[in-house]
Amino acid sequence: MKYKQLTHKIIGSAMRVHSELGNGFQEVIYQRALEYEFKLNDITFVREFEMPVHYRDLQVGTRRVDFLVEDTISVELKAVIKLEDVHLAQAMNYLEAYNLEIGLLLNFGARSLGYKRLHNNSLNPDSRD
Repeated sequence: MKYKQLTHKIIGSAMRVHSELGNGFQEVIYQRALEYEFKLNDITFVREFEMPVHYRDLQVGTRRVDFLVEDTISVELKAVIKLEDVHLAQAMNYLEAYNLEIGLLLNFGARSLGYKRLHNNSLNPDSRD
């Protein structure tokens, strides 16, 4: 599994946040707590990393993933009772828009931390800047 050690470190950090805070807060609370936990664990990241979204050769907007970890893994947070297909689609869109291979979708809204590891099968290694 590619980036196994890093994804485990990210998930472990998220588990510590969820264990401490529990569920029921807004997403931004978990985002701030996870940012702090990443710093404690020497995980390099950019919070709310913004990238342009293109349709053909036209930039049609921008998107922000909650965290881009080590310029390699997108981490999208949710604080919902149950992850839905739309959340998975959003996280996959980030992978494709940013041309990243691996992403994590973390849900802090349930009793237990929910997470999904995502793989971009449409990765274009030639277009990574």
